[in-house]
Amino acid sequence: INEKMTLDYKEEGDVIYLLGRSTNDINSSQYLAKIQNIEYSPAPYFELDEEHSLQQKVAELINKKLIQSAHDVSEGGLFITLCESGFNRELGFTVETKDDLREDAYLFGEGQSRVVVTVKADLIEKFENALNNFPHERIGLVTSGEMLVNGDFWGTIDWWQEEYDSAIEDYLSKETAGSALSSI
Repeated sequence: INEKMTLDYKEEGDVIYLLGRSTNDINSSQYLAKIQNIEYSPAPYFELDEEHSLQQKVAELINKKLIQSAHDVSEGGLFITLCESGFNRELGFTVETKDDLREDAYLFGEGQSRVVVTVKADLIEKFENALNNFPHERIGLVTSGEMLVNGDFWGTIDWWQEEYDSAIEDYLSKETAGSALSSI
């Protein structure tokens, strides 16, 4: 394959799909460690055959020019993947979670073998035909910058980008301050 695919959303109105199978798994996630303060837990869901199948399908979709962007779900889970996809062009998203999964596991679980892709509206039929029976969900739309989850306003992409870009700096400044205070 000589085609290159980037992870960023291309334009408002593109349809967001999640390829692969979501699970009720928050093991070893940043959410579990940083928000729930559970430092040790089992590894997140991973099945090698599913991963191979997913990579083959994504390569096929790229080759057929049916997707606009592709970004794997990894550290931080689906929510961070959706944010990272929007940062480059300051585009947001509106998504719906699955009723049969915990919302925190769906949004912040780091189970593997999942990729977020975007599709132009006029290519949806060809895209879905190419998926055949491959596990997927149509989860939402790319927006002009606002972020909605299940209809609730979660902020704007520029606000989240500021938080994301300054996270390491803020952490290090707290560490430096902590070191200075402990030496007194």
